[in-house]
Amino acid sequence: MGENEYEKRSCVRFKIPGATLDYQKKSLFPKPGYIEEFCPVMDISRGGIRFLSQKPMKPETEVTVRISVPGERIPFSMKGTVKWSSPNEGKTYQYQAGVQFHPYGDKKDENLPQNMVKIMALEQKFIENDKEDKESPGSDKDEFQI
Repeated sequence: MGENEYEKRSCVRFKIPGATLDYQKKSLFPKPGYIEEFCPVMDISRGGIRFLSQKPMKPETEVTVRISVPGERIPFSMKGTVKWSSPNEGKTYQYQAGVQFHPYGDKKDENLPQNMVKIMALEQKFIENDKEDKESPGSDKDEFQI
C-alpha cells in the first residue's frame, strides 16, 4: 500500500498454516453437503476470510463456511456474504474469494458470539507465530503457490 492509502479493514488479518474450509450457499432448498471441500484458507480475521477455490463465487451470495484448523478437533462454522471472487491464474486453485462474516449475536443469520472468542484466540496464537516467521530470513514464501 502506498503512503496515502489506508487499510479499509478494521480487523487484523492473519494466516493459519494448513487451515481449510468447506462452504455451502444459502438457499430456500439447501442441498445436503458442501459445494466444495478442503479449500485452503489464505487468511482470516474477526470480520472475514479469504480462501482458494476451484469455482467462481458470485458476489453478495450468502454462504456458510466450516473452518478446519490443524490441531483443533472440531471445525467451526461461520455465516457470511461473498464480497469478491477473482481468477487465480496459473495456480492449482483457479479462484480466490473473500467472505465478510455476518455480525455476531444470538439472532437468526448471526454468528455465535463464542466463534468470535475462538477467532480471537486463534488470532493471538497465529499472529505471534507470524511475527516470529517474519523475523527469520527466507520466510516470505506464499505457502499456497503451487
